[in-house]
Amino acid sequence: MTRVLELDGITKRFGTTLANDDVSLHLEKGEVVALLGENGAGKTTLMSILFGHYTADEGSVRVNGETLPPGKSRAAIDAGVGMVHQHFALAANLTVLDNVMTGTEPLWRLRSDRAAARARLTRLSERFGLPVDPDAHVSDLSVGERQRVEILKALYNDARILILDEPTAVLTTQQSERLFATLREMTAQGLSIIFISHKLNEVMAASDRVVVLRGGRVVAERATRETTKEELAELMVGRAVERPKRPPAQPGAVRLEVSDLHLSGKGGAALNGVSLMLRGGETLGIIGVSGNGQTTLAGVVSGLYPPDRGTVKIDGAALRRHDVPHAIAAGIGRIPEDRHAEGVLGDMTTWENVALERLWAPEFSRRGIVRRSAARAAARHILATYDVRGAHLDGRVGLLSGGNMQKLILGRVLEADPSIIVAAQPSRGLDEGAIAGVHRRLIAARDRGAGVLLISEDLDEVIALSDRIRAIVNGRVSPAIPAERADARLLGLMMAGDWDAAREIEAAADKMPEAQDAL
Repeated sequence: MTRVLELDGITKRFGTTLANDDVSLHLEKGEVVALLGENGAGKTTLMSILFGHYTADEGSVRVNGETLPPGKSRAAIDAGVGMVHQHFALAANLTVLDNVMTGTEPLWRLRSDRAAARARLTRLSERFGLPVDPDAHVSDLSVGERQRVEILKALYNDARILILDEPTAVLTTQQSERLFATLREMTAQGLSIIFISHKLNEVMAASDRVVVLRGGRVVAERATRETTKEELAELMVGRAVERPKRPPAQPGAVRLEVSDLHLSGKGGAALNGVSLMLRGGETLGIIGVSGNGQTTLAGVVSGLYPPDRGTVKIDGAALRRHDVPHAIAAGIGRIPEDRHAEGVLGDMTTWENVALERLWAPEFSRRGIVRRSAARAAARHILATYDVRGAHLDGRVGLLSGGNMQKLILGRVLEADPSIIVAAQPSRGLDEGAIAGVHRRLIAARDRGAGVLLISEDLDEVIALSDRIRAIVNGRVSPAIPAERADARLLGLMMAGDWDAAREIEAAADKMPEAQDAL
């Protein structure tokens, strides 16, 4: 095989934090290498050095035998390196063609050759099976379509080495399967790929070789066919990892009652008469293909959007005002789907983000004055209790890895001891050890008497955590089924709108003496 990339002895420090410690790895032509590690293990930093976003303190990067000048993205692009970031770098108000062409033509050219660019984009789209409308505005595209645009941008720049940072973090299972089919086609045509992922199923299915980072160092390298998910999980976190088992629920009084919710034009999909009930001491899982109203439902319950019609009751009392402060004051804790846009303010410090959602609470303010010492103490407790790595009380939250940002949000929510937890995609982008920790804490919150509304596209997660499961399709919710009766086939039918089996299961459960009052 032909070696196309070599990273040799890469070391990078951020102040006192050693992000990469003498890391070396290589990539062959037509090979897919998975870069695996815990949140904050140094994976994204390493790839940012390769792409020229960061300059290494020590070490070198060679592409096709030529050493790249450090800290120069243009040099990496010219050498055939392309990077698709976890959080897309697209201008939403521009068309696909405009986004792909940006930065590819010299400034002194009087006219842009859009016809040639369109023809080239179309050829790349057809060659690699990445269908997209060149004239569509990015703001109108689905998440999966936006990712195609990002990949096409890299290919348009003649990338022969493609770096994918958490490529499936925001994709559905079906979208992920299509992406990996595309990657197989790309490597068959000579491209080489490094992809960062926390999802062991994908690592096993898509990679030829796995490099494991822990604490900024390479701790293992395995041919994928010679390893297992269990071994990789243990190598990644340094210990055996086992997800917690959900004990039987002990449902109590009704915590959340949603009646006949209607809403159009918010959160990506409408709600069309949604009614559901959630008791304390239970977890209700909501499944659905992205864009069917689950984000809107979470937004209404969390106070982000007022409904056009319908009511939201918390502990028997209707929510007086549909805004986030009133929802939080009423006892709702929210783990938002988009942690960057809705979960934190990246330019603010750790302690400020911890206090942000409860500034009116007496523990964090008095007569309109923020109690800094109390907020800092709360933040210090969360950092230690929830293992938020790389965070400092006065450091910007935006500098944290996505997984550690998620752990900070989780700690902020759970330490407030809410009666209702709206957990939207709570483990998205987390490593196996962190996922186990999130699941353990959500189960513990349920067992303390909270009602958990779990919204997730990870069916294994929904089955593992939920006591009851409902599907949302076109803004309507299915009958509920007990998690013990759920399997991938039945849930797939429910997500497709075939609810007959769910109705039969619900009817059977209603006839049982121990059935709950309202499924």
